[in-house]
Amino acid sequence: MSGTIRHVTVKGRVQGVGYRAWVEDEVTARGLEGWVRNRRDGSVEAVFAGPADVVTDMIAACRRGPYSARVDAVQDESGTPDMLKQRRTAERFSVLPTV
Repeated sequence: MSGTIRHVTVKGRVQGVGYRAWVEDEVTARGLEGWVRNRRDGSVEAVFAGPADVVTDMIAACRRGPYSARVDAVQDESGTPDMLKQRRTAERFSVLPTV
């Protein structure tokens, strides 16, 4: 993986509306790496890795989300290569269990 790694937390009505599946589809279409998961506080957390411009576009898309979601806030921070180790073995992008 080369490029940038960003750690994103999305708040609003983002669970029970297909947000994680939407993220997986969007990331796959963009050729990014990383993971997404629900958090018990009702937010969705994700890590995106790839070319900086593509990651930036993905984060912008997260601010809109799928039609059934309501995004109230997106927290965007630098990520680390260690964060990518949470993916399942041999997967470029993983949907992880809730934490």
